[in-house]
Amino acid sequence: MCGRFVLTADTDTIQLAFDLTTMPDQHAPRFNIAPSQPIAVITNENSKVLTFHKWGLLPSWAKDPKMGNKMINARAETAAEKPAFRAAFKRRRCLIPADGFFEWQKRAGGKVPMFIHMKDYSPFAFAGLWEIWYSPEGDELRTATILTTEPNDLMAEIHNRMPVILERKDYAQWLSPDDQKASDLMPLLKPFDSSNMGAYAVSTYVNSPANDSPEAIEPVAS
Repeated sequence: MCGRFVLTADTDTIQLAFDLTTMPDQHAPRFNIAPSQPIAVITNENSKVLTFHKWGLLPSWAKDPKMGNKMINARAETAAEKPAFRAAFKRRRCLIPADGFFEWQKRAGGKVPMFIHMKDYSPFAFAGLWEIWYSPEGDELRTATILTTEPNDLMAEIHNRMPVILERKDYAQWLSPDDQKASDLMPLLKPFDSSNMGAYAVSTYVNSPANDSPEAIEPVAS
């Protein structure tokens, strides 16, 4: 599962990392992004533009908008088959930029929040799916979810799942505007190379979604 993440890179860094032509005016550093909040998304509808979607995928056929609160992640192994995700997997894929994420490691004294990042702290992209939902009044809501997979060697010591982090060379294929066969996409959804990643313990300050400041990613003695 991936239930919290970070995007602190400035506008120029994100624009360069993802080859974007358009960035939203409201972009600001986020140190503790939580479910149901707006997240930065690059969709296969327009791969040159960064927009914001609500975190928690809401299928177009959903009757209750609260359904999205339970759909912050989708298992990569089954997303192409599950009714809630299969249409998006085929036609509505996205990159979700980040430069770190949190997972809680079980220890003898309780769960310890860990901050996971690239060794050079550069931004990267989760593989995501997105949807458009319309309320009975006709209001449009765009939502997204993060795909997860088996853990790599680093993550296996922290949790039994990890978000799918795409290789840069795979961005274009994942963002193809055309229908894609699941068999062509599944090889992209693998555990990321752990040799390029690092992790350290942070304080329980991050446990509250209300806390969104640099303190959330400050290391503590583990």
